[in-house]
Amino acid sequence: MFKNRMILPLLVLLLILLLAGCSGGTDNKTAAAAAVQAYWQAMVERDLNKVVASSCAAWEAQARTEFNSFSAVKLKLDNVTCQAGSPSGDAFQVTCTGAILANYGAEDQTIDIANRTYRVVNEGGDWRMCGYQ
Repeated sequence: MFKNRMILPLLVLLLILLLAGCSGGTDNKTAAAAAVQAYWQAMVERDLNKVVASSCAAWEAQARTEFNSFSAVKLKLDNVTCQAGSPSGDAFQVTCTGAILANYGAEDQTIDIANRTYRVVNEGGDWRMCGYQ
Protein backbone atom coordinates (compact mmCIF):
# COMPACT_ATOMS: atom_id res chain seq x y z
CA MET A 1 0.00 0.00 0.00
CA PHE A 2 2.85 2.40 0.88
CA LYS A 3 4.52 1.92 -2.53
CA ASN A 4 1.33 2.74 -4.39
CA ARG A 5 0.97 5.99 -2.44
CA MET A 6 4.52 6.99 -3.41
CA ILE A 7 4.20 6.29 -7.13
CA LEU A 8 1.69 9.05 -7.96
CA PRO A 9 3.63 11.88 -6.26
CA LEU A 10 6.87 10.65 -7.87
CA LEU A 11 5.23 10.60 -11.30
CA VAL A 12 3.89 14.11 -10.77
CA LEU A 13 7.33 15.32 -9.68
CA LEU A 14 8.96 13.67 -12.70
CA LEU A 15 6.42 15.30 -15.03
CA ILE A 16 7.06 18.72 -13.48
CA LEU A 17 10.82 18.34 -13.88
CA LEU A 18 10.40 17.20 -17.48
CA LEU A 19 8.20 20.17 -18.34
CA ALA A 20 10.59 22.57 -16.61
CA GLY A 21 13.46 21.22 -18.69
CA CYS A 22 11.52 21.69 -21.90
CA SER A 23 10.80 25.34 -21.21
CA GLY A 24 14.48 26.35 -21.06
CA GLY A 25 14.58 27.47 -24.70
CA THR A 26 11.71 29.86 -24.19
CA ASP A 27 13.30 31.25 -21.03
CA ASN A 28 16.58 31.81 -22.88
CA LYS A 29 14.78 33.58 -25.73
CA THR A 30 12.98 35.80 -23.27
CA ALA A 31 16.21 36.55 -21.38
CA ALA A 32 18.08 37.30 -24.62
CA ALA A 33 15.39 39.76 -25.73
CA ALA A 34 15.36 41.33 -22.26
CA ALA A 35 19.13 41.88 -22.48
CA VAL A 36 18.71 44.23 -25.44
CA GLN A 37 15.90 46.09 -23.73
CA ALA A 38 18.01 46.37 -20.56
CA TYR A 39 20.90 47.78 -22.59
CA TRP A 40 18.75 50.53 -24.08
CA GLN A 41 16.94 51.20 -20.80
CA ALA A 42 20.30 51.69 -19.07
CA MET A 43 21.38 53.99 -21.89
CA VAL A 44 18.24 56.11 -21.49
CA GLU A 45 18.70 56.20 -17.71
CA ARG A 46 22.30 57.39 -18.24
CA ASP A 47 23.64 54.52 -16.13
CA LEU A 48 27.05 53.58 -17.52
CA ASN A 49 27.51 50.73 -15.04
CA LYS A 50 24.28 49.09 -16.20
CA VAL A 51 25.15 49.69 -19.86
CA VAL A 52 28.47 47.92 -19.36
CA ALA A 53 26.92 45.17 -17.23
CA SER A 54 24.36 44.41 -19.94
CA SER A 55 27.10 44.25 -22.61
CA CYS A 56 29.38 41.35 -23.42
CA ALA A 57 33.11 41.84 -22.88
CA ALA A 58 33.76 42.20 -26.61
CA TRP A 59 31.18 45.01 -26.87
CA GLU A 60 32.13 46.90 -23.72
CA ALA A 61 34.37 49.50 -25.39
CA GLN A 62 31.75 50.18 -28.06
CA ALA A 63 29.05 50.42 -25.38
CA ARG A 64 31.10 53.10 -23.62
CA THR A 65 31.55 54.97 -26.89
CA GLU A 66 27.84 54.77 -27.62
CA PHE A 67 27.06 55.94 -24.07
CA ASN A 68 29.35 58.96 -24.49
CA SER A 69 27.83 59.81 -27.88
CA PHE A 70 24.50 60.37 -26.17
CA SER A 71 25.94 62.52 -23.38
CA ALA A 72 24.48 65.82 -24.63
CA VAL A 73 20.95 64.57 -25.25
CA LYS A 74 17.92 63.50 -23.27
CA LEU A 75 16.75 60.04 -24.27
CA LYS A 76 13.43 58.28 -23.98
CA LEU A 77 12.32 54.83 -25.12
CA ASP A 78 9.23 54.80 -27.29
CA ASN A 79 7.31 51.50 -27.41
CA VAL A 80 10.44 49.34 -27.45
CA THR A 81 9.85 45.59 -27.46
CA CYS A 82 12.35 42.95 -28.46
CA GLN A 83 12.07 39.34 -29.56
CA ALA A 84 14.77 36.71 -29.97
CA GLY A 85 14.85 34.36 -32.92
CA SER A 86 16.18 30.84 -32.92
CA PRO A 87 19.47 30.25 -31.13
CA SER A 88 22.69 29.92 -33.08
CA GLY A 89 25.18 28.17 -30.82
CA ASP A 90 25.47 30.25 -27.67
CA ALA A 91 23.94 33.35 -29.26
CA PHE A 92 20.58 34.75 -30.30
CA GLN A 93 19.70 37.24 -32.98
CA VAL A 94 17.25 39.74 -31.49
CA THR A 95 15.03 42.16 -33.34
CA CYS A 96 13.15 45.03 -31.78
CA THR A 97 10.38 47.43 -32.60
CA GLY A 98 10.11 50.97 -31.36
CA ALA A 99 12.48 53.87 -31.17
CA ILE A 100 14.65 56.03 -29.00
CA LEU A 101 13.57 59.64 -28.82
CA ALA A 102 16.57 61.95 -28.52
CA ASN A 103 16.05 65.56 -27.51
CA TYR A 104 18.82 67.98 -28.45
CA GLY A 105 17.26 70.99 -26.73
CA ALA A 106 15.08 72.53 -29.43
CA GLU A 107 15.25 69.52 -31.73
CA ASP A 108 13.86 66.00 -31.39
CA GLN A 109 15.25 63.07 -33.31
CA THR A 110 13.77 59.59 -33.59
CA ILE A 111 16.24 56.71 -33.73
CA ASP A 112 14.46 53.66 -35.07
CA ILE A 113 15.99 50.64 -33.35
CA ALA A 114 14.04 48.26 -35.58
CA ASN A 115 16.64 48.86 -38.29
CA ARG A 116 19.17 46.75 -36.39
CA THR A 117 19.57 43.08 -35.59
CA TYR A 118 21.19 42.62 -32.21
CA ARG A 119 23.53 39.79 -31.25
CA VAL A 120 23.09 38.50 -27.70
CA VAL A 121 25.44 35.97 -26.11
CA ASN A 122 25.47 34.02 -22.88
CA GLU A 123 28.48 35.19 -20.94
CA GLY A 124 29.09 34.19 -17.35
CA GLY A 125 25.60 32.70 -17.13
CA ASP A 126 23.89 35.95 -18.19
CA TRP A 127 22.58 37.01 -21.56
CA ARG A 128 24.36 40.16 -22.75
CA MET A 129 24.00 42.46 -25.71
CA CYS A 130 27.03 41.97 -27.95
CA GLY A 131 26.59 44.30 -30.89
CA TYR A 132 24.31 44.83 -33.83
CA GLN A 133 24.21 45.00 -37.58
